[in-house]
Amino acid sequence: MMIFGLIVLHAPLSVFFGSQFPDFALIIKAWKEILMVLALPIAMVLITRQQAWRRLAKDNLLWLIAAYVLLHGVMLIYWTGLESALAGLAIDLRYMLFFTLVYVLVLLYPQYKERFLKVAAIGAIIVVAFAIVQQFLPNDHLTSIGYSSETISPYTTIDRNTDFVRHNSTLRGPNPLGAYAASVGILLVAFVAVRLKKRAAVNWWMLAGSVLATLVTYLSYSRSAYLALATGVTIITVTVFGRSIKRWQWAVLLATAMIAIGGLFALKDNSFISNVVLHEDPLESGQVNSNDEHLSSLQEGVSRMIEQPLGRGVGSTGSASLLSDNGIIIENQYLFVAHEVGWLGLMLFVAIFVVILKRLWLLRANPWALGLFASGIGLALVGILLPVWVDDTVSIVWWGLVAVILGMSMKKVHES
Repeated sequence: MMIFGLIVLHAPLSVFFGSQFPDFALIIKAWKEILMVLALPIAMVLITRQQAWRRLAKDNLLWLIAAYVLLHGVMLIYWTGLESALAGLAIDLRYMLFFTLVYVLVLLYPQYKERFLKVAAIGAIIVVAFAIVQQFLPNDHLTSIGYSSETISPYTTIDRNTDFVRHNSTLRGPNPLGAYAASVGILLVAFVAVRLKKRAAVNWWMLAGSVLATLVTYLSYSRSAYLALATGVTIITVTVFGRSIKRWQWAVLLATAMIAIGGLFALKDNSFISNVVLHEDPLESGQVNSNDEHLSSLQEGVSRMIEQPLGRGVGSTGSASLLSDNGIIIENQYLFVAHEVGWLGLMLFVAIFVVILKRLWLLRANPWALGLFASGIGLALVGILLPVWVDDTVSIVWWGLVAVILGMSMKKVHES
């Protein structure tokens, strides 16, 4: 519960305390992983006391996760250095370990479900509210607690264009903020849609929350977050109202979507479209273009995946690799996994995610499950453009919430 509650404040807390105690900066950053490791033997004791091993052994999802973890242990033979290997293990496995811990906890102690959901709601309020407040503060206001180019940049811009400043809220950057806000918006839209379908009253906080989360998604200027939000809302609309929408209405919706897409290209010289959507400022003279950087990273990631079917080892990619002599940044979640643990690791990762989505889909009558399913698809699309699960806040919150919902469903299955 402490990890789940504090994870939305992880970035500012780790930066502040890390700047105050620089000799312990790495340990401070790893507080959540340390707590997870300490919780693991406690979980084993509780499972043994309640004789739950047999129930858990029948769960193929847990076996897939165990195989993924074991593969990471095997891949340590490609030694990248102690610091990079430990960082790689933390980045690759923390959200799956957290999922497993919460899943088992809720299965054994279902009374914790409501507490987790309340903590998630409070965390969302903090992130969304601070993101909006930041728009009225000086751009460098976070430097007072240690934000800098050496830790986390207090703000960024689109291709160094100061007309489009991107804030972080309490996350590590604008792209994670966009992914998080889009997920919150999708969850709230799921609640609104389900209540409308049942012709029940829609609470004002659901509508207000979905609007504010959408606003923060927009303010993040994250194109991948825009895609995630649009995809998630579309999935919810089709799932909840698909059968009641007539053919002519589908035709109108499709035509509207095509007109909107055409409008984006027609307005390509508009400041917002050229900078935020296309990342091609006509006044920039081509000196800085993140599209080229994304394409270059994608090409290198594909090339390395083909050349290295067994992977290059844990800690060989991303921020963990910067702690070694061979740093490489791959801006794609799936190529990221393949580079670390090879084709087999990628297949296990996809299998785990597909099983989770399938279980959420079967529970889609529950707005939490529907919202997590739709946001999961959206975040999976974000993963094509960014290593979305590398961010600790986004990954731990989403996988933690999924564990709560699936853990409760498994509890009911076992009881029946």
